[in-house]
Amino acid sequence: MTKKDNVQLFNKLRQSYPVFTYERFIILVEDNQLKLQFIFSLGNDIQFSPRIQISTGQSTEALNHLLNTNSVLIRNIVFHIGLIELVSYWKSACSPRIEIKAGHLSPDQAEWFKELFYNGLGEFFYTNGIQVDASTFVTIQSSGKETFNPSDYHASDNSFVVPIGGGKDSAVSLQLLLNHNYKVVPLIMNPRQATLDTLRVAGLSEASAIIINRSIDPLLLKLNEQGFLNGHTPFSAMLAFYTLLAATLKGFKNIALSNESSANEPTIPGTNINHQYSKTFEFEASFRHYYSRYITAGLNYFSFLRPLNEYRIMQIFSGFTQYHKVFRSCNVGSKTDSWCGSCSKCLFTHIMLSAFVGVKQADELIGASMLNDIRMQAVFEELTGQAIHKPFECVGTIDDVNNALNLIRQNHDNLPLLLNNYSRQLPLFRADMEHPLNDEHYVPNELIEILKQALR
Repeated sequence: MTKKDNVQLFNKLRQSYPVFTYERFIILVEDNQLKLQFIFSLGNDIQFSPRIQISTGQSTEALNHLLNTNSVLIRNIVFHIGLIELVSYWKSACSPRIEIKAGHLSPDQAEWFKELFYNGLGEFFYTNGIQVDASTFVTIQSSGKETFNPSDYHASDNSFVVPIGGGKDSAVSLQLLLNHNYKVVPLIMNPRQATLDTLRVAGLSEASAIIINRSIDPLLLKLNEQGFLNGHTPFSAMLAFYTLLAATLKGFKNIALSNESSANEPTIPGTNINHQYSKTFEFEASFRHYYSRYITAGLNYFSFLRPLNEYRIMQIFSGFTQYHKVFRSCNVGSKTDSWCGSCSKCLFTHIMLSAFVGVKQADELIGASMLNDIRMQAVFEELTGQAIHKPFECVGTIDDVNNALNLIRQNHDNLPLLLNNYSRQLPLFRADMEHPLNDEHYVPNELIEILKQALR
């Protein structure tokens, strides 16, 4: 389907389905799990009811006690999880009006979500060839009668929820905190081998983790097959709200993400279109302000690695050799716990690894000699800034990549094919940049010292 076809489909679907409704949410405790269900409707004929199961290591009795003692806060967070879950379903038809019946939103809250949807769906609109105006692409109206007020919440400063994705970044956050004896509970959404292996290598058990099993309503997949719109959604924004719930259930204060400063660079230069929008400092700052005002000021959501770029994170990760054979960052191979060896994420990781452990070792870890594969030329040009835009993936900045390539060039006599062809154009960067820490972050001072120590 061409972009022109997508625009026609977009207009047709908006006419056919003018209203998307967040009807209600359900909270149950069964089998030592917290179970959530959200009810969304698209017009009069289509209803979605995604279900989520959360295991915290707590018993049914303990979870019921939490629901009774913190019911206002937990219901508020779950209501908000539904507000971000609905994006996956709303985008199938992009209804011009979203009606919130599950609870009450103030006009300021509705405007916040509208801005999040617009920025978080930038890639979706771009790749589908859809041009929308930030102020008019959707109207969010609230007719819900249940009002949620912010709650008091108190927890220990030394406790951390750490989301684990199976890649190098979360492994670095986890290991640094464990090395300094902080109380940590890992959070895994939809466990896969790489995430479970990360726990094992860290000396933690699956039973010690918060496990969230989340699935898409099969009806949405059927609609996609029938030709409804599909594309990227701001997953990390959804994860952000889930982390608030996880921390509350465990009685923890801090939520330590592993988003880096490199995520701030747009995918399309000169625009705000960013595959990683909900990993940016802009989103982090906005989210902190929002939940403090409308949910609770007692939680502390921040990215531990925000002061670092991808180059510096790989510098630290290269020393954590115990994780080298288990970490995975390839979305294509996620179901088989493998590196596909032919996507932009694999090539980016290969380049960064090669800079610090050598090309030969990177070949062995990824399972492919990617820098000698001429088929990767186009992706290589996207990563190095020679193309119109970067890959629509979670990759580092153009400077990160070129700096890594410079380090490879310094350390290897025989350059691999792609770098050899590019070396004359390669901008010069210093591998020992004078200011390795970015100042835009919310990391506590004691953790900044841990990062500085790790870099030394």
